[in-house]
Amino acid sequence: MKSQVQPKLIIHGGAGSSLHGKGGLEAVRQSLHTVVEEVYALLLSGVTASVAVVQGCQMLEDDPRFNAGTGSVLQSDGQIRMSASLMDGTLRRFSGIINVSRVKNPIELAQFLQNSPDRVLSDFGSAELARELQLPSYNALTELRLQEWIQERQDNFKSTMAGVVAEPELVESSNSRRGTIGVVALDAYGSLAAGTSTGGKGFERIGRVSDSAMPAGNYATNHAGVSCTGIGEDIIDECLAPRIVVRVTDGMSLKDAMQRSFAEAHQNQRDLGAIALDVTGAIAWGKTSQVLLAAYHNGESIGDTLELPLETEVGFV
Repeated sequence: MKSQVQPKLIIHGGAGSSLHGKGGLEAVRQSLHTVVEEVYALLLSGVTASVAVVQGCQMLEDDPRFNAGTGSVLQSDGQIRMSASLMDGTLRRFSGIINVSRVKNPIELAQFLQNSPDRVLSDFGSAELARELQLPSYNALTELRLQEWIQERQDNFKSTMAGVVAEPELVESSNSRRGTIGVVALDAYGSLAAGTSTGGKGFERIGRVSDSAMPAGNYATNHAGVSCTGIGEDIIDECLAPRIVVRVTDGMSLKDAMQRSFAEAHQNQRDLGAIALDVTGAIAWGKTSQVLLAAYHNGESIGDTLELPLETEVGFV
């Protein structure tokens, strides 16, 4: 077993344009900080990065405020289809689930697939796996998401995506927010893992696949780990998570890798965000969107990114 190192943790609950005032901001902050506190305690107790990431993703999936698990957005046909992935940086092993329905925690299926010869499953395979594991059928629908979909249906789905945060005052104007949850952890043994989960962008064409179940949006090696959020197509076009991780793996500092990657994303007019850790314990985040809902534990205290400037921003701890 490797020598003990100081664990580090960063999580996100999406990226968007607004939190509509202090009420929304403080509620989101409380949700994120609660997850960070509990998952960091697990890391201190000696759990692996992958176990911590799955626990963090489960907690975020179970919070109806975020667009993953309970509280996922509805697609154009009024159905919920969720995607999630997990990557163990030490094993360099990626597993994912695409457009699964009627399960509580999609990240659990991604975790199970870590030890499967077939590590990424689409909707039919996901449903079969859920039956095989005897997972109880679960309805992830919330009243707020239903009302959001009904409003958009009346407007012939003019919005390109649903709200990143489900709050009563946010349902009224949700056309410029995007939602995903993600966790990146460095454990006490120096191992990294990243996990990402989403309900999609909402109102999308049936069968659309998000970046959250691809390495483009979730990637880790034994050098760095990244989880992305924002417009999935933009993340895929930038191949953002592996772009950052490969740069670090090839010798670039996490700071330089993030700054260069987000400068490129900004130049290409992408709308996205990302959280990252490297094996030295450096913590980083970046966004081209106005708001990034992220929180972290630096080994001493909890911080967050909820009140960053509106322009493109890359930050480090």
